[in-house]
This record gives sequence, C-alpha cells and structure tokens, in this order.
Amino acid sequence: MTQFLSFGEIMLRLKTAGHERFFQSPTFEATFGGGEANVAVALANYGLDAGFVSALPDNDIGDNAIMELRKFGVDTAHISRSGDRVGIYFLETGSNQRPSKVVYDRANSSICNAGLDEFDWPAIFKGAKWLHITGITPALSQSAADLSMACVKAAKEAGVTVSCDFNFRGKLWKYGKSAPEVMRELVKYVDVGIANEEDCQKSLDISVDVDVESGELDTKKYEALGQKVLDIYPDMHTIAITLRESLSADRNNWSACLRTRDTNDGRGGFMLSKKYELTDIVDRVGGGDSFASALIYGLNAYDDRQQSLEFAVAASALKHSILGDFNRVTVPEVEKLMAGDGSGRVQR
Repeated sequence: MTQFLSFGEIMLRLKTAGHERFFQSPTFEATFGGGEANVAVALANYGLDAGFVSALPDNDIGDNAIMELRKFGVDTAHISRSGDRVGIYFLETGSNQRPSKVVYDRANSSICNAGLDEFDWPAIFKGAKWLHITGITPALSQSAADLSMACVKAAKEAGVTVSCDFNFRGKLWKYGKSAPEVMRELVKYVDVGIANEEDCQKSLDISVDVDVESGELDTKKYEALGQKVLDIYPDMHTIAITLRESLSADRNNWSACLRTRDTNDGRGGFMLSKKYELTDIVDRVGGGDSFASALIYGLNAYDDRQQSLEFAVAASALKHSILGDFNRVTVPEVEKLMAGDGSGRVQR
C-alpha cells in the first residue's frame, strides 16, 4: 500500500561524455531516467512512501532498472514484467549558445505495448494518497494513452489526488493523435496541474499572449494563463507554471508561479516564487521533474502554499547542479537554500 505513486516509463539514458557531440568519442555514460521515474526517486529521497508503476522487459536491462529504483527506496511491486525492450534516450549536453539535444529510441518499448489487463488498479491504489502522471507517456502510443487514461480514472475512483505535468514532447506524438486530442480529456481528472511556458498551449491548446522569446517574463500574463486553465478545468484546484529565462545553455534564470482557486473571492490566489540565477548549469534534464516532485512534497508537508512553491523552486534549482536525471537532494538541503544560504561554501 504505497502512498505516493507515479506512472510512466523509466528509460536507459545514454549521454555523451562532458559536453561532447554525439560520437565525438566512442563512449556514452549509461544511467537510468525518465520523467515519472525521476519524480518517484525524488519523493523517496524526501522520505515519502513512493512507488513507481510501469512495464519493463523480463531481462537484464529491466532487472537493472528495477534495482536502480530500489536503491533509492522506491517500491517497484507494481512494475509489470512484459514486452521486449527498455526505452532509450540519447543526450548531448550543450554549452553556451549550443543547445542540448535529445534523441529518443522508445518505439515498441514495454510501456508502449503494455495492455490494460496488466495492472490491477484497485490493488495499486489501495491506501494510496497521490498519483503523478505526465503528458509524456500518452504521447508514446495509442495503447499507452489508453493506459494513462485508465490510470487517472482509477485513481479518481479511489479518491486519490492526481497531479499531471503537461510535458509536451513534439518528437513523440507520432501515432496519429495530436497532444490536445488526448491531453484535454486526461486533464479532466487532474487536481494539480504543472506546466512550463509552452505546455499549456501545445498540450491543451490553451494560451494567452505570452512572449517566451523575450529576455524577461511578464508574470501578469502567466497569472492570466493559470486562471484560464482553472476556468476550463473546474475540478483542478492548483496550477503551477515554471518560468525559465534561458540566456544560454549554461545560464538560466529560474522561478515559478502558482495559481489556486481556494480563496474567499472565488478567483483563487496567485503566488510568485523567488528567482534563482543559474550561472553554471551542470545538467538541466530532469529540472521540471525535480520541480514537480518537490511541489508534491511541499503541498503535503507545508500548510502555506507559498512555502510549497518556494520548496519546489529551490529543489529544482539545486537539481541543475547534479549530473543525471535524478534529483539527489534532501529536505534539509532544500530548506537551507530556501532560507537564503546559496553560498556554496564547503560544509565541514
């Protein structure tokens, strides 16, 4: 009976050494990662009872993916052993004005072909408190989209809170459905939405006049965007939007805002976080997942929504200093940064 669950795919991550281009040298750094798995690992690091629901092949690669999750204390009891392959993504880390690149090799992975009968949803959600899902898994295949829909419906029937990172991945929507066709229906079952500046538009076809190409962000427009999402989805009570100002591959400004509907005026409250200057990014992949997981923790650990937002932004700021998909930080480390200690001095 795991309390905090995420559903999706864990992949083999093959990254070039340092900032090298693909095949500049004949080696790749092999680790594991993937949006929903990243969330499960971070929640376990924060001391929560976290589990991962997925499908993996019954072979050595699948075994090692499960062992990696278990190393962090993630419950893997609800991973179906089916299919023939683990999804892969190749990563080339950019620098300065050269952006990072991701190449997916996920077709016909185990989660792409998993059947509805492989998961006992009542048993999975027995005693559960929270489910996290993203817009990535529904983009993989029609069967993965059907499975994602079955998952959120079963969660709502069980009284489980559902969060969803709208994650738009244009390279993945190749099976004949557009993102809005699928995501607009799935998000009807979501309580807490998470997005960046383009996810609302490209995943849900919801937009306001927001200029993401300019050097500065107009937070009033994001306040309006959050309100528009809540107006369209009456069962959603919270929407968080991450605000990334990308100055180069190595330098970003990072903050977020939160819109809720639970204030006396009926329109909800709007909160803006502290902004962090990230001047020497080690690895930004997984930054959004680190925000999502920390927001889930914050909403469950703190009574103050502003504090929940600050925890999420601080945790994801720290993730940009850590190589790999997983955010390997603890609650005290995040709270120390929240309190203003970002000096980076050696801790002795």
